[in-house]
Amino acid sequence: MKVIDLFAGCGGFSTGFIQAGYDVSKAVEFDVSIAKTYQLNHPSTKMIVADIGMVDNHDYFSEGEADIIIGGPPCQGFSMAGARIRGGFIDDPRNYLFKHYFNVVKIVKPQIFIIENVKGILTMSQGAIFNEIVNLFSDKNNFDGDKYYVHHKVVNGLNFGIPQHRERVIIIGVKNHDFDIEYLFKQTYSAIIENQPNYFDKVTVWDAISNIPHPTDDGMCLASPAITIYQMYLSNDVQTLYNNNATSHTGVSVKRMKNIKQGDNWTCLDEEIHSVHSGAYGRLEKFGVSPTITTRFDTPSGGKFIHPIEDRTLTPREAARIQSFPDTFVFYGKKSSICKQIGNAVPPKIAYFLAKLTRRVLDEICK
Repeated sequence: MKVIDLFAGCGGFSTGFIQAGYDVSKAVEFDVSIAKTYQLNHPSTKMIVADIGMVDNHDYFSEGEADIIIGGPPCQGFSMAGARIRGGFIDDPRNYLFKHYFNVVKIVKPQIFIIENVKGILTMSQGAIFNEIVNLFSDKNNFDGDKYYVHHKVVNGLNFGIPQHRERVIIIGVKNHDFDIEYLFKQTYSAIIENQPNYFDKVTVWDAISNIPHPTDDGMCLASPAITIYQMYLSNDVQTLYNNNATSHTGVSVKRMKNIKQGDNWTCLDEEIHSVHSGAYGRLEKFGVSPTITTRFDTPSGGKFIHPIEDRTLTPREAARIQSFPDTFVFYGKKSSICKQIGNAVPPKIAYFLAKLTRRVLDEICK
């Protein structure tokens, strides 16, 4: 089964589908640095490095070339946190990037499409944006008499064996076949457990990162033996870990972090910290879970991203573990780009689940 990944980023969505046996034949990513990470980790996929608004046409896509289209249009326009930073998001042009996604679906006419995005897309503009998405895909006039039955479900990374409270909405459209999304989720869950009984086990931050060695200047270090089921799942017996470099914090920041215990944040300090994030200078709990990994996980003021026992923020490798990336996945580019790649990615464990769910839908269609 062939897959096209739009707004592909570094390739978290693709990674899960490839792990499930799919062929991701084509991907689109406009950021050159991020596209490099995708290409080096997925060399068999044809990468189109361009603004999707320039390639959503017949010069780049053709009918029937893929069975599935996946992707997550950039979520900043829908983000409530982003709205606080910018002072408003309704007129953000990024809210309409899904129309380019729609254009590609209209050309290729896949059996299934999947969109991943933040929950805010459901309520933005009193639901007008989400309703427009549904109406576009449901209109037979847009697909030469075909139509997509569209359903959605809000998911949380915690429920997929990921040590991260990460809520996202999954929008699934199936061509000419209606379906019960709740039934499919339950059936997929049961099917995965039959072969991987620990897949959905609850995982803590320490389950994920406890065997990662101390950071190095270049981010390279010898891998330590996996000691938890989650670590075993992601390690793939690699000998060398990459991207395990720590941020160089100021003396003031380190002094603040030394005074913060697990589970606490800036509010326990005898000073005022100015940040849009209420959890600024938050220290992770070893046996708890992480909040949503964002693009600023390397910044103490960016949220609850201080290492449970060391006075520093998470390394990219640690954040990638919390995002469920395999240790074989290497991130390329400048530090700011790598943080962006990890924070914006679809967790591969969620993507793998969606790939398995997609297989069940396709089986039903073929009956």
